[in-house]
Amino acid sequence: MASEFDLIEQYFTRRPRHAELGVGDDAAIVRSSPDHELVISTDLLVEGTHFFSDVEPESLGWKVLAVNLSDMAAMGATPRWATLGCVLCPGLGDGDPPAPTGAPSSSGSWLEQFSRGFFACADHYDVDLIGGDTTRGRSGATTFSVTIIGEVPHGVALLRGGAQVGDDIWVSGTPGRAALGLAHLQSRTELNGAHLAHCLTALQRPTPRIELGLALRKVATSAIDISDGLLADLGHLLKASGASAKLQIAGLPDAGLARDAYLSGGDDYELLFTSPPALASEIVALGQSLELPLQRIGAVCHGQPGTLSVFDQHAANITPKRRGFDHFS
Repeated sequence: MASEFDLIEQYFTRRPRHAELGVGDDAAIVRSSPDHELVISTDLLVEGTHFFSDVEPESLGWKVLAVNLSDMAAMGATPRWATLGCVLCPGLGDGDPPAPTGAPSSSGSWLEQFSRGFFACADHYDVDLIGGDTTRGRSGATTFSVTIIGEVPHGVALLRGGAQVGDDIWVSGTPGRAALGLAHLQSRTELNGAHLAHCLTALQRPTPRIELGLALRKVATSAIDISDGLLADLGHLLKASGASAKLQIAGLPDAGLARDAYLSGGDDYELLFTSPPALASEIVALGQSLELPLQRIGAVCHGQPGTLSVFDQHAANITPKRRGFDHFS
């Protein structure tokens, strides 16, 4: 089996584009742009919690980076650099050739595919991998940790705490597709055709809304990505802003799995944001220019911070008890 340093050199070392020094030394050296601030975030993806053992490795490589890029989008930041930590635990794919399931391991074939997906995402969003660590776990779950670093001009980052009473609440894309894709894989529902393909793509190869986040710096008062569920993450935004909200969502699915997925499913990586009503036409035009649906789903109002209510088209309160995903519940 290859050593740690052989694995890093073979699969995770490339010449950086935005760094003075990247992978290969004790630390990286980067030079930030003048008049900009650094924006930094870290996420973990754990086997059995965030991905299945038989996940397709190239898609997982893409997703490991993409979910971190989504945090940059929510802050209105341009992503620049990333570090990657890998804990590769014993599993079905330990030997050569790897097991047909493609389970996470230190197997060369599996890591080759994983790194291909990771760098495909990095290339698409012009991000340098500048360091990290790789180790073999003795037992437990294979785990990946990415720290993402971006830049934003001084004073213009999008924050959760900026929503104002009276602001409209908007969401991008189609929430709930990732949760429906997961439900299909778990045999809790059956999807077919194009709908199945869209849901599995949302789950396995999410699209971080970087372009939208950069554009929102001019029109949004607050923003967050909906990784844990629309209602859960809206609650975080409202609590930070000291406000409440009322939602009335056109086209909300009927009661059942589809509605639960839309409101509380999570793993979507769409952006939820607030903006003054006077800028609604600009936001509609922005969505058209990006070819991305942007839907007004409610308004910020006075009330206990973090609370919200959901109403149907007949003004009946349909607020669900479950808001979203919680790692510790």
